[in-house]
Amino acid sequence: MTTTVKLPDPLEKSLRQRCAQEGRSISEVMRDALTAYLAQPAVTASAFALGEGVFGRFAGKDDLAETHKIQVLDVWEDKQGRRS
Repeated sequence: MTTTVKLPDPLEKSLRQRCAQEGRSISEVMRDALTAYLAQPAVTASAFALGEGVFGRFAGKDDLAETHKIQVLDVWEDKQGRRS
């Protein structure tokens, strides 16, 4: 089977250079790359599952969302008070 693949110029240049260095054809390198890619398990995890390892790792203020409106109002009042 023949398939056409459109590559950005820098990627094509890198591919051609690598093939020349290794003495392999573009088709051979692309077949090997696709074989390696397809051998990996498909990612079917949810966004939560993908980020589960980092959730809760970083600590900060606990009430950022709860007090945001109050903090904005305080800044606004301070700014308006200075103009008076």
